[in-house]
Amino acid sequence: QVQLVESGGGLVQPGDSLRLSCAASGLTADRYGLGWFRQAPGNEREFVASVSMSGIRTDYADAVKGRFIISRDPAKNTAYIQMNNLKPEDTAVYFCAAALGNVRRRPDYFGQGTQVTVSS
Repeated sequence: QVQLVESGGGLVQPGDSLRLSCAASGLTADRYGLGWFRQAPGNEREFVASVSMSGIRTDYADAVKGRFIISRDPAKNTAYIQMNNLKPEDTAVYFCAAALGNVRRRPDYFGQGTQVTVSS
């Protein structure tokens, strides 16, 4: 059974940084891409970032390019997203995702989500 467990969310001020973690279990790390999606109130869930099985290729939504950095640690079967220069519009529930194929287009699994609130 695949499980994705997010942690690291919280309340921060504009301009602050935050790092989210996603601990994956029940899947083979070198077969799955990992990524992050987010959903703000009243909005659909949207893609944020992904990292390939090898950890070499990354993909970012335009809204977070240059501010967010995704990475993964295969030994720990964990993905991370470092979020810098956070803005109020980054406020959302952030979901970890895993996919055998393209994470951005066809995520296979989602975690339960962790809340990120950016407010002064």
